[in-house]
Amino acid sequence: MNASTTEQLLARREKLLGPGNPLFYDHPVHIVRGEGVWLYDTGGRRYLDCYNNVPCVGHCHPYVVDALTRQARTLNTHTRYLHETILDYAERLLATFDRSFERVLFACTGSEANDVALRMARMWSGGEGFICTNATYHGNTTAVSKLSSIFPPFDGFGPNIRMVPWPDSYRALDNLEGEALADAYVSKVAEAVDSFKRAGIKLAGMLICPIFANEGLPVIPSGYLEKAIRLVREAGGLYIADEVQAGFGRTGKMWGHTGQGATPDVVTLGKPMGAGHPISGVVARADVFDHFRNNTMYFNTFGGNPVSCAAGLAVLDVIERENLVANAAATGRYVYEGLQHLKSRHECIGDVRGAGLFFGVDLVSDRERKTPAPDLARHLVNTMREKGVLMGKIGEFDNVLKIRPPLPFSPDNADLLIALLDETLSELTAALKP
Repeated sequence: MNASTTEQLLARREKLLGPGNPLFYDHPVHIVRGEGVWLYDTGGRRYLDCYNNVPCVGHCHPYVVDALTRQARTLNTHTRYLHETILDYAERLLATFDRSFERVLFACTGSEANDVALRMARMWSGGEGFICTNATYHGNTTAVSKLSSIFPPFDGFGPNIRMVPWPDSYRALDNLEGEALADAYVSKVAEAVDSFKRAGIKLAGMLICPIFANEGLPVIPSGYLEKAIRLVREAGGLYIADEVQAGFGRTGKMWGHTGQGATPDVVTLGKPMGAGHPISGVVARADVFDHFRNNTMYFNTFGGNPVSCAAGLAVLDVIERENLVANAAATGRYVYEGLQHLKSRHECIGDVRGAGLFFGVDLVSDRERKTPAPDLARHLVNTMREKGVLMGKIGEFDNVLKIRPPLPFSPDNADLLIALLDETLSELTAALKP
């Protein structure tokens, strides 16, 4: 697409959608088609997608598309009529979880799912206080935006929110390590709990992503989650795990909270659930879920409709049939090794972190001081876009490369990613030298 066409499209977008509507990259990409791990622009150029976890099984997977269209031709309505697809999907989905999770409700977005989870926690605990980290995002409803610390709400966070430092092992609190570091971060949770008590606010729960994705995918100090959640539960609150980014095989396990030392009371689901179709969910223990259902009326017109559930079932089928969780683990290790090799070659890479097919590359201007390099991250993301690879950036300092490709990502795709990253890092660090 030529520059004049781009400018015209941007002008139309601002006129119709309003100013400030976010776009990726200094020069936005006009995408018209997707297939597998590739996206194609108006000129037919293809881009290796290393960012989008929404089409988790690959862009426009034919099996998912067929399931959607077949159900749309047959029936689509809300859940106040009986239909079997929602029950088939609920059974399949719950079977992937720990046995303690027995109930699920469906919505359309991760924001809605987190909003419902907060309501469940309030109703169960009788409290209003919530704990989150100081560098996170959980959605954009009025309630959930109060816990989205990287995008402060216009009216402030309010008295019912306490933010705690995220458990960073790289730029560690007080330069501690091991159990001492875990306990130092746990003490911040204890301070938040005590702060609520002093203010006369009962704790409702703690909402976190179990892999702390927006914070930059830290190596979580051993014992941190187990001890922190114990404090929350002792104060009467629930542990809500936001699996919108971590779930559906992304980490090389079906769910990001698996093996983290603390089983959630409530789990929220979103983005990859329908491989591009808008569906989300809330999975919970039966006692928590039933207390909510028995004391309030919740209804979502589109949540759990037959087409959405057909898409969800198809996604589970593809994940299972194509062994995508195992692929995320195996190819993820291959990518991680490649990124570690880049770290040995480029001083601007301070740390490499990852789980399955989700990686954070912490860029620094001084490796010894661990000085964040947000400008380098911005230049790198934009230059990689120009070379045909799409990725993003995250983290408290906006300096962490966010690499999160669709689950069918292959070693050949990884080789292209690593080669172009190597080339671009060499070019940019040379250009930025004084």
